[in-house]
Amino acid sequence: MPTSHEQITRLFNRFMQAWTDNDAAAFGACFTDDADYVSYDGTRATGRSALQDNHDRLFRGVLAGSALVGDLEAIRPITPDVAVVHGTASVLMPWRSELPKRRLSRQTLVVVRTELGWRISAIHNGRVRPVTIPSPDSFPSRMSQAMSRISRRLGTNHSSPGSAQTTPPVTPA
Repeated sequence: MPTSHEQITRLFNRFMQAWTDNDAAAFGACFTDDADYVSYDGTRATGRSALQDNHDRLFRGVLAGSALVGDLEAIRPITPDVAVVHGTASVLMPWRSELPKRRLSRQTLVVVRTELGWRISAIHNGRVRPVTIPSPDSFPSRMSQAMSRISRRLGTNHSSPGSAQTTPPVTPA
């Protein structure tokens, strides 16, 4: 009987292969019914049906013939039935022989053991764009510090947690 680590590795490989085969049904089968999928651009699909439909259109459209290539980086069990998985991957378009560095993404997956085996419950896909953190005495830091002081004096700062709205309010239907 394969270990959980081996089963999760197989799930990750099936996920990559389903993309490479441009097979939306096999891709969707890697996910739970209530899965969350956050794409590299921040868009979110909720539920296997929605993410499978999105990928069907992508595989028949702008991503036709593409392959998903990458590596499983880490599996961290949270409980015997839940794990966090990190991987890197890039979409290789059929006319390319090498991956552009700017297309490298890192995936964070939450995988769960179901009666059908391990499935992806949530995935967040973000571009790998390392940013050097400026030192506190650098020009960008000094400018930010000055703007923060001005903002506090004008009373426009956001000093209390949750004071800035990041998503539009939900209006009842």
